[in-house]
Amino acid sequence: MAYESGEFLGIETLRQMYPDLDAVLNLTITHTMWRKRQTINMIASENVMSPLAMLVYLNDMMHRYAEGKPYKRFYQGLIYVDELEVKTQELMGELLGTKHVDLRPISGTIANATAFRTFTKPGDKAVVAPVQAGAHVSHTKFGTLGALGIEQIEMPFDIEEWNIDVDKARKLIEEVKPKIVTLGGSLYLFPHPTKEIADVAHAVGAKVIHDVAHVLGLVVGGAWENPLKLGADVITSSTHKTFPGPQGGIIASSNEEDYKEMGKVVFPMFVSNHHLHRLAAMAVTAIEMKLWGSEYARQVVRNAKALAEALAAEGFNVVMERKGYTTSHQVVVDVANLGRGTRIAKLLEDAYIIVNKNMLPWDRPEDVKDPSGLRLGTQELTRWGMKEGEMKEIARLMKMVVIDKRDPSEVRQKVMEFRREFLEIHYGFKLTREDEVKLLKIMLHAES
Repeated sequence: MAYESGEFLGIETLRQMYPDLDAVLNLTITHTMWRKRQTINMIASENVMSPLAMLVYLNDMMHRYAEGKPYKRFYQGLIYVDELEVKTQELMGELLGTKHVDLRPISGTIANATAFRTFTKPGDKAVVAPVQAGAHVSHTKFGTLGALGIEQIEMPFDIEEWNIDVDKARKLIEEVKPKIVTLGGSLYLFPHPTKEIADVAHAVGAKVIHDVAHVLGLVVGGAWENPLKLGADVITSSTHKTFPGPQGGIIASSNEEDYKEMGKVVFPMFVSNHHLHRLAAMAVTAIEMKLWGSEYARQVVRNAKALAEALAAEGFNVVMERKGYTTSHQVVVDVANLGRGTRIAKLLEDAYIIVNKNMLPWDRPEDVKDPSGLRLGTQELTRWGMKEGEMKEIARLMKMVVIDKRDPSEVRQKVMEFRREFLEIHYGFKLTREDEVKLLKIMLHAES
């Protein structure tokens, strides 16, 4: 029998009638239940939104198109979008201490591309945080920087400090006289020396672009200093890592002229329509961070330190013990002697513990497919209400798989039992089921 548009049939009937639909629903529902209820997720670049943020994410703006900027659009029908975008900019500006915030980049990489293109032209030089220090691929010749024709020159790395070598970096910047200097990274244990680098960069006329994608939630929560206050000209970021919002990007600057120039680049060079439905979820998350961001950010860091200490106590080689392991949401473990990153990450996944393999400073370029490290993040664990005691239990579960070589399927049952105790988002607005249904009806059917 054929399905007539507008006809109401039960979902189970539809799934029986249309195998493709059944497959899509099965995959989506299974993934959602698995990741949100059964796994311990420590991917350092992920997080979960609050129920309220998720519900307002499902709004009519996902069907609409907005080229330009608020109140200067190329399409009609955006009178409420304009007001929401401005409100969201204001909320993020309050958190970042600036009035100059652009939400149009649809990812952190697009935010980087916008900043790079604004202050350079093909053939210019960029001094960048070294890959060994965790620089994101978009900062390199293999990513956005290279695609824009900008020459990559890496700052020296001090492996003992797991950071940029400030003295050597100063000399390099003075010698090269680049147009831009980038800081920040995707493997980011300790803050990069923003003030020291900004001083020398500005002396040679370079702009400092600090990519805070991984630590935006720690910055707005006050656990890390705001790079704009330390001399960075621009911060770029995604909005879904330690900042627990929807996927997207952001640019902020303390300088109005720089802000305006970047605005001319993000549209029309890199973004046309900028995924308007995420604005409401972004605004809700910003309000939540105003209310609970400080408590959340500090717990994220406490959990990272506790996880590092617990893993070390269980026999793992956790890097940077001499510096207290970490001051961010991330923990780095060298598993070269345990089977290397690819194999260990897969074993842990089989036990429903989700981590990612990661290159470490001593890896060779050819090790990229099987590096020696694992990168772990505590931001999502913190959102689910876990604290220092739970970090010890997670370390024990990881030891069972990696060091004791227990069958991952056996450990999986323990992981699921553990996870059942943490099914409610913390540091965000809570809704009753009645409120959830009411909002869902509005978002899906426009029923008041």
